[in-house]
Amino acid sequence: MTGTVHVVDVESGNLESLKNAIEWLGYSVKWVTEPEQLKDAEKLIFPGVGNYGHFVGEFTAKGFKEPVIEYINSGKPFMGICVGLQALFTSSVESPGTEGLDLIHDSLLKFDPSTKSVPQIGWAAAKTGSLYGVNNGRRFYFVHSYRASPEAARAQGWEVVTAQYGDEEYIAALCKDNIFATQFHPEKSGKEGIKVIGAFLKGDKETQRPAEAITPGLAKRVIACLDVRTNDQGDLVVTKGDQYDVREKSSESGVRNLGKPVTLAQKYSDDGADEITFLNITSFRNSPLKDAPMLEVLRQTAKSVFVPLTVGGGIRDIVEPDGTVLSALTVASMYFRSGADKVSIGSDAVFAAEEYYASGKILSGKTAIETISRAFGAQAVIVSVDPKRVYVSKPEDTKHHTIHTEFKGPNGEEYCWYQCSVKGGREFRDLDVQQLVQAVEAMGAGEILLNCIDKDGSNSGFDLELIQDVKDSVRIPVIASSGAGNPAHFVEVFQKTTTDAALGAGIFHREEYRVSDVKKALKDAKIPVRL
Repeated sequence: MTGTVHVVDVESGNLESLKNAIEWLGYSVKWVTEPEQLKDAEKLIFPGVGNYGHFVGEFTAKGFKEPVIEYINSGKPFMGICVGLQALFTSSVESPGTEGLDLIHDSLLKFDPSTKSVPQIGWAAAKTGSLYGVNNGRRFYFVHSYRASPEAARAQGWEVVTAQYGDEEYIAALCKDNIFATQFHPEKSGKEGIKVIGAFLKGDKETQRPAEAITPGLAKRVIACLDVRTNDQGDLVVTKGDQYDVREKSSESGVRNLGKPVTLAQKYSDDGADEITFLNITSFRNSPLKDAPMLEVLRQTAKSVFVPLTVGGGIRDIVEPDGTVLSALTVASMYFRSGADKVSIGSDAVFAAEEYYASGKILSGKTAIETISRAFGAQAVIVSVDPKRVYVSKPEDTKHHTIHTEFKGPNGEEYCWYQCSVKGGREFRDLDVQQLVQAVEAMGAGEILLNCIDKDGSNSGFDLELIQDVKDSVRIPVIASSGAGNPAHFVEVFQKTTTDAALGAGIFHREEYRVSDVKKALKDAKIPVRL
């Protein structure tokens, strides 16, 4: 070991990946849960995710505010990450009346959602400046809705590296004396991010790496999705079906086995996947949550996969086998503690949306989406949508939102609406896709994972009409899913829609194409990607 790194733990998001990244570099990690523990720290990292007011309120209530300032004034190395950077400022418009550490006299502003998706989620390039290896052209993983403007920080003597989102410039990293902070998550920024943490721990502010001549701004994301369940022998496997049927056609073969989840996640990450999504399609309903196999999958994956991890399935209020009731927030917290960066909510989001409209669009404050978003931020909550086309002859034939489709129905119908489903596509509800996505956006969801039952397993390409219709209905990012059969389909979805990301599953599991094949096709088409 090369030393001990103290990390402030106020139960804010996924700290497991940060711990793994630090240990990967050869250091040991000691959690700081009480302010008096700071006196033993020689290198301190201050990470945070989610709501500014919640994070600042937590560390203030636990007595950290003055001891952290005292530690910084001692001249010892200090690093803030994400909200840990934002907390250095006086305030944020996200949480009026909440005062941060006030080391930079300025307030954070919200990104303008009228011209782009908010939150910003993805891999953005450093634009100007160089600090601890954060230099021009290098892409890092950002996930935030609020930005720090560079002008005020520079005027107060801070060195700044900027990035660009749409027409707005913001601080990607800054430094002054012993303080270094990043708006991005280095522990989720692949090898480039690990190098940044290493440079800070070694005190090498001037470390340089060759700049990359790439397009500034946000790259389009390519996500690898792994459907995980137990097979008939009780083994945890990655599987993939056609229209949600994951069993082989031969009854003797059982559940289709395409590999082990941790092994495949590592493989896809090494090949350039920007994110990994695990969908727990059985929910392991008979296991106590603390023993759920998916928690161990996340723990093992997070040890060496340093890109964002999402987990879906079973994120809801549950009753344990012994009768203990656990809230959705508690369930999500356990997944975050095990290495997840985001949780995906499916059927419960549909039920919550139905209640939202039944109440006259009044938020209850008690749904899984609302409670998790309030504690960990909108960017931590994805809603997985599973719609199916319903054809009609004319819009007046249904009360639901319709589109004029290029692909006519079985009786020549030129219009369709998208009906939402629950329980893995086995049950359909009287709710259309526009109603669902607008409801969950109001509840605080930060991203939509947009599947399509008609396209699932078809290898015929994404449903471009559905994707653009949903993009036009919300301001939050959208992930296109279902139907990818070759790299050209990824090119098509990014060229013909404004989707923020695209997801593949069977195309990668069956080894028909690699993630790197998709990235190359996108690069050749001059679509900005992380290479």
